[in-house]
Amino acid sequence: MNSTEIRNIPFSPPDITEAEIEEVVSALKSGWITTGPKTKEFERRIAEYVGTNKAVCLNSATSAMELTLRILGVGPGDEVITSAYTYTATASVIDHVGAKIVLVDTATDSFEMDYSKLAEAITERTKVVIPVDLAGKMCDYDGIYKAIESKKHLFKPNNEIQEVFNRIIVMTDAAHAFGAEQNGKKCGQVADFTCYSFHAVKNLTTAEGGAVVWRNDLSLDDEELYKQYMLYSLHGQSKDALAKTQKGSWEYDIVYPAYKCNMTDVMASLGLVQLDRYKNNLKRRKEIIEMYNKYLLSENIISLQHYSESNTSSGHLYLTRVKNISERERNEIIVGMAEYGISCNVHYKPLPMLTAYKNIGFNISDFSNAYNQYSNEITLPLHTLLCDEDIEFICSKFTELVSRYTVLK
Repeated sequence: MNSTEIRNIPFSPPDITEAEIEEVVSALKSGWITTGPKTKEFERRIAEYVGTNKAVCLNSATSAMELTLRILGVGPGDEVITSAYTYTATASVIDHVGAKIVLVDTATDSFEMDYSKLAEAITERTKVVIPVDLAGKMCDYDGIYKAIESKKHLFKPNNEIQEVFNRIIVMTDAAHAFGAEQNGKKCGQVADFTCYSFHAVKNLTTAEGGAVVWRNDLSLDDEELYKQYMLYSLHGQSKDALAKTQKGSWEYDIVYPAYKCNMTDVMASLGLVQLDRYKNNLKRRKEIIEMYNKYLLSENIISLQHYSESNTSSGHLYLTRVKNISERERNEIIVGMAEYGISCNVHYKPLPMLTAYKNIGFNISDFSNAYNQYSNEITLPLHTLLCDEDIEFICSKFTELVSRYTVLK
């Protein structure tokens, strides 16, 4: 291969075919472009795919998480625990509802929370834990529920829905993990509430968008809960636009001053075709990950393991860590990859390193494991528009650059 060869390999472009375009055009021609029949059909299809009774489609995973916290009655005086190793949305929604953000460090050499530290962080004010299914691999939920059970005696419910649980509620940020499985259960059947993202860079996209589902075995009134999401997402209005189109049904009420974060039919039409194609797209992502593993894994390069006897990932991100390099050297490798036309990324800069969380009072020195995960992490392109030759090119250039920093150490 020519060492001077340069390609244009973007990090995560959307995989859009003529089928998606035709479906979006049909929505535009229908005269119904906001929340309507296609959104309701997309909700039904998501619930069917995940294996839950209901799904709620919204304009983002962030909205899904925030509305869930509000419906659960989480607010000022409460605490919500999440990982220091995540994107800001996971924690910002806690701040939005007025609760206290409690961050937990990762375990050593892990992208997941240290579950012993999770147990230690639980107080009588803790109402929710937000795990993160990073890169599409589901967390160790047995460890999470075990930590919660160990502190169940501290839980103090302050409304009816919290009394139904009578324990800390698990609401997962599964922005990366739609379609993942663990021990034969789909992501969406394990956590109490599961929030997905359909943002432009996700495996399944609606351009912007998200959804929330909840387990079937929680003794919750599915219809009432669905109604609460609809009210919160549409200003607290007692009828949505679709219902108001019925003859003589113009009149509505505003039950409380709520929010505006509904999904539109234009977005849902895109998602419906993406869902039709999703099985094959997940298969291709697995093939790409297996190629990466074959060409890259060595004593110097390690990666998050997406597949095992108990876990089937959605294969959203390919996270690597390069042993014995500094944060500066990691950044130089990313620049080197860009010079070959290969876009890479870092997932994630831990929250305590960001200004907003520093201002709250967090310090990265208290999250040494998260920093160590971040300092040598490089995320390689992983999407269904990559061909096998692209993967070989990426691997060739990556190993070449990594060797420059590791061969002398």
